[in-house]
Amino acid sequence: MEFICIMCPVGCHLTVSKTKDGIVVSGNACPRGELFGKSEATNPTRMVTSIMPYKNGTISVKTSNPIPKNKIKNVLREIKSAPVPKTAKMGQIVIRDVAKTGENVIVTGIN
Repeated sequence: MEFICIMCPVGCHLTVSKTKDGIVVSGNACPRGELFGKSEATNPTRMVTSIMPYKNGTISVKTSNPIPKNKIKNVLREIKSAPVPKTAKMGQIVIRDVAKTGENVIVTGIN
């Protein structure tokens, strides 16, 4: 498998192989690249950012931590169908345990 590391601005081109001894990462310039390569090969995750309606505008929201890539569509679907929050403050949880990921959706900005 090949990935471009996103852990820093360098963008190392990683090659990740599964061997009998485990997962081997090459092409990384630092230890963070090795961790990223192993994670991408076994359980890729991403932060999800979106917007929700709020009063006469919108609020920006994100997941509290990265979630499995295969849950992104479910998370976005739940954000889209969630009721409009009555109040919104930075860092406020607007959806708990979104799409049964164990992560929350929090407010990051009010537009």
